[in-house]
Amino acid sequence: MADGDTWNLLLDREYEYHEVQPVVQEEGDGWVRYQDGRKYHLGNRLNRLDTRRWLKFQKSWFIHKPRPRKSEVKLHPAKYPEELIAEFIGFFTKPGMIVLDPMLGTGSSLLAALETGRSGVGIELQPKYAAIARQRLEAQLAPSLPPSSESELHQLRFRLLQGDAFQMTKMEIGDVDYCITSPPYWDMLRAKGSETQKTRKEAGLDVHYSEDESDLGNLEDYDEFVTRLAELYRLVHRVLRPGAYLTVIAKNIKKRGRMYPLAWDLARELSDTYILKDEKIWCQDDITLAPYGYRYAWVSNTFHQYCLNFQKEK
Repeated sequence: MADGDTWNLLLDREYEYHEVQPVVQEEGDGWVRYQDGRKYHLGNRLNRLDTRRWLKFQKSWFIHKPRPRKSEVKLHPAKYPEELIAEFIGFFTKPGMIVLDPMLGTGSSLLAALETGRSGVGIELQPKYAAIARQRLEAQLAPSLPPSSESELHQLRFRLLQGDAFQMTKMEIGDVDYCITSPPYWDMLRAKGSETQKTRKEAGLDVHYSEDESDLGNLEDYDEFVTRLAELYRLVHRVLRPGAYLTVIAKNIKKRGRMYPLAWDLARELSDTYILKDEKIWCQDDITLAPYGYRYAWVSNTFHQYCLNFQKEK
């Protein structure tokens, strides 16, 4: 840690990733067809997806059922699954590119980057979660052996920084090719009377992120919270290469009988810095329904999140 700085480099590791090359069955003018029937256009500048997987990702909504979480990951009160992140990384980057998550939590984005053959940079404010992220990543960074079939070698690098993401421009992370992240949902983790909070407390799990004043999840004023989040994503804009994408996974919030449109407000706030390209709606149909407001008032069960896709101008 340098004098005056409040961040630590917890991990900086290189890794050799062997990308298995599919068997080409047929070649045409600017395209190839693989043995399994998939077709890939060699002029694809965005990713390595074949036409079938490209079309599937373009759907504006999706249902994702994540695998069961490990105990150390459940400690974090708000997390999103590696499999979901991997799908977005696979669409917005090519192998060997660099992925950033400025609110890393327990490391899901870096693990998804590793799984898909991308380099990763993660920043996490809380030492406890940063330590879990480091442990999880180190467990997956064992030396890999080349597969028996033909493969392409990618030299990857993974960096994990514990500190305030508002200092990212001082962290010398360099240019990145994609950012995917999910912010805290304001101070909702501190909402009293929540059944989720009761269940987590009984299980000995964290019910909020921290008591840290730098933690945006501790801000009481909604407008200030949205403003500060937008400021952070404008810092991300400074490290993204031209033409690169930012994906923010967020949901609208209900508090004391009122809806706060966090996803929509973020989209509006960031439209002066990024091009808002579109939204993908993550439908969560594996959550138990609860009779909120029964016999008294309309209160919905909110089982969807917005994956907002922004682009930095080329």
